[in-house]
Amino acid sequence: MTKNKASIAPAALTGQSIDKMLSTIRIPPRPSLLLEVQHELASADPSPQKLSSIIGQDVAMAGALLKLANSSFIGLKLKAKSVEQAVMRLGLEQCSLLLTGLLARESIQIDGISLTPFWDSSTKRAQAMSYFAKKMTLCRSDIAHTFGLFCNIGVPLLMTKFPNYNATLDEAMKSGVYDLTSLEEHYFKTDHASLGSLMARTWGLPNEVVEAILQHHYYDMLQDANAGNVVKNLVALALVVDYGISHHQSKKMNEWEMGGDAVRAYLGLSQSEVDNTADEIQQMFEEC
Repeated sequence: MTKNKASIAPAALTGQSIDKMLSTIRIPPRPSLLLEVQHELASADPSPQKLSSIIGQDVAMAGALLKLANSSFIGLKLKAKSVEQAVMRLGLEQCSLLLTGLLARESIQIDGISLTPFWDSSTKRAQAMSYFAKKMTLCRSDIAHTFGLFCNIGVPLLMTKFPNYNATLDEAMKSGVYDLTSLEEHYFKTDHASLGSLMARTWGLPNEVVEAILQHHYYDMLQDANAGNVVKNLVALALVVDYGISHHQSKKMNEWEMGGDAVRAYLGLSQSEVDNTADEIQQMFEEC
């Protein structure tokens, strides 16, 4: 079963719907460090040196950016030895998007609940999406990386508001029904895709990422002529990558049953080619 939110997407995060969500669930404010970075990028003549100086104000962020810039998933030919080198080699926009993902992890905390499994899963998705977006020439690797990190960011936001979130969904899914956003709407009067899209918009992420987060469980949109190609590519690639990660973990993936056929048709992949991609993802993380 697939659904399409395209017809309501333009209004989904405006007006009363935003006010309603903000009145019940707190969206983390955009970090000041990210705001400074985005202001510099919006200037008439952005300076890599000034951007490096802003990032260097936070030692943890500087170290994390260097580590990510030098990872095999980013694929720089020359290793960066300083923040300024990382910024110069990554480029201003890519550096900003990667930094956004790093800051997100620090901004969402839930008392008494470890989000390590969530971030581990998100990081794997982001790394694999970055790699395959470039390999399959679907979109910029940094856009894919950012979407991979943020596509399910609404889940911990729901967990902060509803302590029974996981238990409720586990019980509902035991019935054999797996339509996550509809279940969330039924029990919590909102869903993680809408919340995640709102957070991405609040943080100033690219429009393609905002829209893809909103649409990423609605696979009929892959046939929508009005949807942007980058948005459709992100939604399709995310499901292939999540299938590969689940395959690596020997987990059944009901979401693939919902959208796999639509995604394979859109990308022009056979099931054996998808399985080969899953094997490549497995090898990728075994080598890490």
